[in-house]
Amino acid sequence: MPLYSHSKISTFEQCAFKFKLRYIDKVIPEIEKTIEAHLGKSVHEALEWLYNIMKEAKRTPSLDETIIQYTEAWQKEFSNELTIVKKELTHKDYFNKGVQFIIGYYTQHYPFKEKTIECEKKIIISLDEEGKYKIQGFIDRLAQNLETGEIEIHDYKTANSLPTKEKIENDRQLALYSIAIKEEFGNKAVCLIWHYLAHDTKICSRRTDEQLSKLKKETLEIIKKIESTSFFPTNKGILCNWCEYKNLCPEFNSLSDFKKEVQTTLEQLNKIKEKDKTEIIEEIEKYV
Repeated sequence: MPLYSHSKISTFEQCAFKFKLRYIDKVIPEIEKTIEAHLGKSVHEALEWLYNIMKEAKRTPSLDETIIQYTEAWQKEFSNELTIVKKELTHKDYFNKGVQFIIGYYTQHYPFKEKTIECEKKIIISLDEEGKYKIQGFIDRLAQNLETGEIEIHDYKTANSLPTKEKIENDRQLALYSIAIKEEFGNKAVCLIWHYLAHDTKICSRRTDEQLSKLKKETLEIIKKIESTSFFPTNKGILCNWCEYKNLCPEFNSLSDFKKEVQTTLEQLNKIKEKDKTEIIEEIEKYV
């Protein structure tokens, strides 16, 4: 049974067609990375470097050193071909955003009092007793609050928008990660922390054992739904602007009308397949 991830499950929920292309057909996209993804990766690498130096070298790098590290991370995989959806912005605008993110985060959290346990910590969670269904993930930074004793799961966000309170309280990713951390650290109290760098904002949330138990069941149900799915329709929305498979999507090319008809037909056939013999006969009789 393959390992699942929050990203894999979210892709299915966002657009089943995209899920099929990425995880079943394993299509390599024409556009593999957007400028937003490059920005996020570069910022994450710089903050990971910052905390690893503090943990391993027992010193706190300066802000200038951290910005230099961000710059090197940016240049390492930068390409002028990186897609920009917001045409009013340039690659330099996005680079400068990252600099501001680093400055804001560094000045807000200096002198970094919490104890970093590990950066990019890999976790695996079993969703069932047999261990057949598992979730894999990577925690941006795992730390311990020296004042409260809580274990903290930190996640860095470079998005422009702030989430609603409801979205935070229903966030699946960090909550799933906390299940693995509770198992590893003897059911210690865990705090989930999101850093929205564009807003210099830190958001904290906690989950009860009952909530986590319910989440495991719900996540398992979604995975079973994925595995029983045979039809993967498109789901057109605002996120399509950033989709790396847009050129293959029937919603966005010259054959869209024809392909939509094909999708509709396949969906109808799929529904017929799921009916029992009596219903199939009734369906056929409509055309006799």
